[in-house]
Amino acid sequence: MDKILEEKLKKAKQASRQMMKVNSQTKNEALELISKALLNHIDEIILENQKDIQNAKDNHMSSAMIDRLLLDEKRIISIANDVKKLITLKDPIGDIIRDISRPNGLHIQQVRVPIGVFGIIYESRPNVTVDIACLCIKSSNVCVLKGGKEALHSNKILTQIMRDAIKDILPMEAIQLIENTDRSMVTQLITANQYVDVVVPRGGKGLINHVVMNATVPVIETGAGNCHLYIDKDANIEKAIHISINAKMQRPSVCNAIETILVHQDIASQYLIEIEKAFNEHVEIRGDEIVQSMISCQSATLDDYAQEYDDYIVAIKVVKSLEEAIDHIYKYSTQHSECIVTENEETAQIFLTSLDSACVYHNASTRFSDGGEFGFGAELGISTQKLHARGPLALLEMTSFQYRIYGNGQIRES
Repeated sequence: MDKILEEKLKKAKQASRQMMKVNSQTKNEALELISKALLNHIDEIILENQKDIQNAKDNHMSSAMIDRLLLDEKRIISIANDVKKLITLKDPIGDIIRDISRPNGLHIQQVRVPIGVFGIIYESRPNVTVDIACLCIKSSNVCVLKGGKEALHSNKILTQIMRDAIKDILPMEAIQLIENTDRSMVTQLITANQYVDVVVPRGGKGLINHVVMNATVPVIETGAGNCHLYIDKDANIEKAIHISINAKMQRPSVCNAIETILVHQDIASQYLIEIEKAFNEHVEIRGDEIVQSMISCQSATLDDYAQEYDDYIVAIKVVKSLEEAIDHIYKYSTQHSECIVTENEETAQIFLTSLDSACVYHNASTRFSDGGEFGFGAELGISTQKLHARGPLALLEMTSFQYRIYGNGQIRES
């Protein structure tokens, strides 16, 4: 193992022992200090972020990807405010999940405890650096961060600011950043079982698959976001258009933006004409033959329906029935978020109970698949697996539990 990486991991493991004993008040004080420090260093953050932005432009990254990287004053203030929101959330550590009294006098408590050391591998968005570090502090965990090289300058300054902010009340080693951009660092991190308790990959399909297939450390998989919007024959067109615009255009670079729209044939003509106007050349439409016969758009291939564009592009397909829409979603979905727009409650219930995605919606944008929007605070990502957690990975999902058994000299006799 790389010596610098191993030293960081050793310090992270040691810090995790210290974090187990930190009380809620101290953790909240640390979060308050981080929030203030971010606001006090806005100019420095923007200066370093602009280095990443310029590198992205020089490497001809898409506008959507550059948007992922951008940290301006407004976004930094928003990040700092999100940190303060964490302070208001209940600390899960120490919560008693079950309280059991046995006939022999034993008193057993199932208690929430931190998982320990989180290895987080992520791409592009530097705000994730702050979200993860602060979530880990609030839940008494330690983070080892491996961001993408495209955000290295931003991640370094953010990590430095946070470590400096907490150094007098928490171990600085509770926040670690792997600055080495060599790809082997990822493999070394995800196989460091003696130091890392769990790995969470956040990013594109390639990154996630690499981690899932090669990790020996337990993984919580945050799936890619090939999200679907189904416009049912009983949909309210105005509502359908409004949701379509928000779910695709508000922030197309994020994992809860829709990539495919399925529209029932009975309402296709009306919907397609309206959505073409609404997207108004801002969104590139790729459609099947029926879609192409109704509006002007590019031809969609089968690969388009499996694509997470993270851009102003959407694939549209006309379907004959709800069942065909559900089958299509099963074939191409990453089990992140799916939505049906319909005024038929029975149809909506069939859709909601038939799909196996982490988040399923009725008449609401998939953009709400987010820890903050669910009232959980910030999140590590959206888990698309079923163990150990599913949906937004927030404070509760960042804990394990321990059994604490209280006795008075009892011994087992059989």
